[in-house]
Amino acid sequence: MFNLIREYIFNNKIIVIVGGFFLFSTILKSTTGIDICIPCIWKKIFGFQCPGCGLTTAFISLIKLDFKTAFESNWLIFIILPAGFYYVMKDYAKFSRK
Repeated sequence: MFNLIREYIFNNKIIVIVGGFFLFSTILKSTTGIDICIPCIWKKIFGFQCPGCGLTTAFISLIKLDFKTAFESNWLIFIILPAGFYYVMKDYAKFSRK
């Protein structure tokens, strides 16, 4: 089982690195206040918020179990997080069948 997980991680390095950094940076920000999160490039270039703005804040609120603030930051977190989890589980199931 662990060999299969290790092989899956090895074959999906970019997703694991980006997802791991996102998870690490949001947990670090929610527990210590140190902000190393990736800034919104859309907002930096065009000067206004994209539909994804606030997702990191919403995720940090979910880590703290503050569902109201998460919804107010960006309600799409309640769609994106389960959809992302479903995608990873489906991809892992397809990978393990090979």
